[in-house]
Amino acid sequence: MSDDLTTRRKRLTFRSWHRGTQEADLLLGNFADQHLPDMDSTQLDHFEVILDQPDPVVYQWFTGESQPPDHLNHDVMQLLLNFRYRPEKP
Repeated sequence: MSDDLTTRRKRLTFRSWHRGTQEADLLLGNFADQHLPDMDSTQLDHFEVILDQPDPVVYQWFTGESQPPDHLNHDVMQLLLNFRYRPEKP
């Protein structure tokens, strides 16, 4: 793994955990923790575009209240839509 990809994954993980709303932080942060280590450069590009979307929009996609636009309906979006957040039990 290149240092560039490692750095990029760390930055995207940070962005995922610091969105602005607690719901988005938990959803995208946990998603990033689970999936970013296995993503290639193209998938990281796709995830970055998702992170550029407003929290309420992403949350509506995740809950099924609305559908993502066709240009964002890719493998990473499908991973996100199928992701199930499960908080850790103490």
